[in-house]
Amino acid sequence: MKKPSPRSNTLATGLAMFSMFFGAGNVVFPLALGQHAKDQNIYAIIGLLITAVGVPFLGLIAMTLFDGNYRAFFNRLGKIPGFLIALTIMGLIGPFGALPRCIALSYSTISLAIPHLELIPFSIISCILIYLFTFRKNNIIDVLGYVLTPFLLFSLLIIILKGFWEANGLPASIHQPYETFLVGLQEGYQTMDLLGAFFFCSVVLACLKKGVEPQTHEHVNYKKMIILTLKASCIGAFLLGLVYLGFSYVAAYNSENLAEVSKEQVLATLSHQILGPNAGIVASIAVALACLTTAIALAVVFAEFLHFDVSKGKISYHNSLILTLVVSFIFSTLNFTGIIAFLAPILEVCYPALIVLCIVNIGYKLVHFKPVKIPVFSIFALSLLYHASSYLK
Repeated sequence: MKKPSPRSNTLATGLAMFSMFFGAGNVVFPLALGQHAKDQNIYAIIGLLITAVGVPFLGLIAMTLFDGNYRAFFNRLGKIPGFLIALTIMGLIGPFGALPRCIALSYSTISLAIPHLELIPFSIISCILIYLFTFRKNNIIDVLGYVLTPFLLFSLLIIILKGFWEANGLPASIHQPYETFLVGLQEGYQTMDLLGAFFFCSVVLACLKKGVEPQTHEHVNYKKMIILTLKASCIGAFLLGLVYLGFSYVAAYNSENLAEVSKEQVLATLSHQILGPNAGIVASIAVALACLTTAIALAVVFAEFLHFDVSKGKISYHNSLILTLVVSFIFSTLNFTGIIAFLAPILEVCYPALIVLCIVNIGYKLVHFKPVKIPVFSIFALSLLYHASSYLK
């Protein structure tokens, strides 16, 4: 079998990075941002691109320097703090955050097509489907991903292109540029892509290593891996930024028609408005299925983490999966808006400290910069105090 060339392998990995970071849920935040920012969208999107594109790829590069080993990465803060941070992050991208958010967004997207659908029955059915697809190894999810992802991207591209074609101008915003910039920064936290980057970096590295020839000296390969990661990251970041830019402006142009639409229903509403009722329903169903496919992958990741890392095999994978889905169901009943309200303060407090951790760990690997606990925990404490004082006002 012919070994893939480094160039083609880097391109393929860059596309894979885009696919990993970009989920149906990620579309919600640039849409909501454009809906909010209107003619100030340029400032808002700069903020979003920093935290929703730049920061996740910073995390990916930092993890690459640790060969994708998240334990070594977090354990620089100490073994127990490192484990607790990993557990917290896994919980947030699992049953306490991203997983139930996928279920809730799937419901919000499809509820326009099925008006009398209730959230609780939908969440129960979704969790049962996730269980059926995950309690045994099944390649149907891979098949669904191969079919759904191109169709989803095609639908979203049509919405962007037609939305620009029919645009009449940007409505005036009542917000100041710095306000929309700060909103953009905070919306970028909600994508939670930095948290995901810590755990799927090993998958990215496995893809890149296919195109790297073995070397006599290990440091040669190490340097080459960093260069390939940077090249692939540029491809993934460019595509992700392009999609975010397109969707934020489509929503900004249509913001007057979206004035009374809740954040989680902006995508479904735009689909119906731009594509028409029939095509809009098809696009909404594609988004809903893509959300559930993501939820299935997250359920497996967290159940395996609970089984192997937390319980050390004492809790079986099957029981770990059931526990994961029970918690996910409970949180999904908060609805998309409730889940966002729960996640927002946690992400706003934790994100700055995690960004600093990435920076100091990069410094540690490249220039032997050793301080880690003082800068990370200091930023965490300052962030916690700042947001605590803001909520008390």
